[in-house]
Amino acid sequence: MKSVILACLAAVAIAAPQFVQPPNQVAILRDDRQDLGNGAFAYDFEAENGIVESRRGFSGSQGQTNMEGSFRFLLPDGTIAEVRYVADENGFRAESPLIPTPHPLPAHAIEQIRFAEEQRARGITFNDY
Repeated sequence: MKSVILACLAAVAIAAPQFVQPPNQVAILRDDRQDLGNGAFAYDFEAENGIVESRRGFSGSQGQTNMEGSFRFLLPDGTIAEVRYVADENGFRAESPLIPTPHPLPAHAIEQIRFAEEQRARGITFNDY
């Protein structure tokens, strides 16, 4: 009988809710926000874990808010990753060594493109049949 009671107590102890440690909290070192009016704004943010963001907004030619800024963060190997971007009438453009770029065209393809542009400039066209 004692062994049954002991087994029941062990089962209750195992089934008891486990206390989960809260996720790591990160201190915010800087959070500056300014609304300058007419769609213009400034935003700067920095956290103790290395995340930094800076963004500026200003009125665009078609009534939209254009933006430019950057953000950076630490990669697992300890290096800093940074992305700079612009968003305006011409779309969103980002620059970073982390963003993959297409392979360069081979020389013969570049020559074919140049030759086709030269023919087009002289008015030479080809009909599709």
